[in-house]
Amino acid sequence: MIRVAVTGAKGRMGSTVVAAVTDAPDMEVVALFDAGDTITAESVNGAQVAVDFSIPGVTESNVHALLDAGVDVVVGTTGWTDESYARVREHAESAGRAVLIAPNFAMGAVLAMKFAAMAAPYFESAEVIEMHHPAKVDAPSGTAVATARGIAKARAEAGLGEMPDATEIDELGSRGGRVDGIPVHAVRLRGLTASEEILLGNAGEQLVIRTDSFDRVSFMPGVLLGVRRVIGRTGLTIGLDQVMGL
Repeated sequence: MIRVAVTGAKGRMGSTVVAAVTDAPDMEVVALFDAGDTITAESVNGAQVAVDFSIPGVTESNVHALLDAGVDVVVGTTGWTDESYARVREHAESAGRAVLIAPNFAMGAVLAMKFAAMAAPYFESAEVIEMHHPAKVDAPSGTAVATARGIAKARAEAGLGEMPDATEIDELGSRGGRVDGIPVHAVRLRGLTASEEILLGNAGEQLVIRTDSFDRVSFMPGVLLGVRRVIGRTGLTIGLDQVMGL
C-alpha cells in the first residue's frame, strides 16, 4: 500500500483526491492538511507521497515542507514560475526526493498538449483559448501556459518565424496574453469546469484540438498514476506526459 498525504484536503480538488485515493486498492490516506496545518516529519504520519492541490500562494512552501518531511510530492496546483521550479528542483535533488508538477492531470488534456506540439511545425498560426469556472484564481491556466510553450518550442525547432498578425491597435488587450509569442486567451464562465481549445491554421484550413473536463473526477486517473510513478524518481519532473512514456 502506498501511504498518501493530501494538502488542500478540504478544497474542491483536494476532497476529490481524498476520495480517489481512498477508493484505490493500492493506496491509503494517512494524513490530511489544509490552511493553518503544519507539515512536519511527524504530522505526515509515515506518508511516502503527498498530493498538493492547495492554492498558488502556498503551494511552493507546501512542497518545501513536504520535502523536508521526507515525502515525494505530486502537485496539481498551478501558478508556478521558472524561479519557483528552480528552487524546488534544487531542493528535491539535494534531499534525494522527487517532485512531479503537472499543469493538468486529465488524460485528454495531456494528450491535447502533445498533439498540439506535434502539429505546430506544420501550421502558420496557433492560438490557445482556455475556459474555466469563475472561482479559478490564476489566469492563464497552467495548462494553457504549458500548451503554448510546447507549441512555441516545436515551432522554434522547426525553424519557423513569427506568426502572421497585422494588429497595430489593441487598446483593450483583446489579442490575449503572449506566452513565448503564442497568443493565449482566458475565459471565466459560470457552468464550466475546465476546457481548452488549441487553434492551428494555414491558408484554407484549420485544425481545432479541444479537450473538456466536465467533472473533477476526470483528473483522478492521472493523479493516481502520478502517485504511483513518482516513487523512485529524483529531482523535479514537469508534466504527466513525462511519466506516461509519451
